[in-house]
Amino acid sequence: MNWNKWFRQTHRWVSIAFTVAVIVNGIAVARGKYSTWLGVLALFPLALLLLTGLYLFVLPYAAKWRTGRHTG
Repeated sequence: MNWNKWFRQTHRWVSIAFTVAVIVNGIAVARGKYSTWLGVLALFPLALLLLTGLYLFVLPYAAKWRTGRHTG
C-alpha cells in the first residue's frame, strides 16, 4: 500500500473516531456528566485529522511541484 492510500484510509477512520468522540461528548453534556478528560478525548483524533488532512490537501500541489508544472 502506498503512502497516499494509507493516509487517505487513516484520515477516513480517524474521522469516524472523531465523530464518535463528539457524539459521546454531546451525550455527556446532555446528561450533565461532562468531565474535562472527556473533552480532551475528542482532541486526539482532531489533531490526527489536522495532520492527515493537511497532508492530503498539499498532495496535488506537491505533484505539480515535482513535475514542474507551475501555473500562474
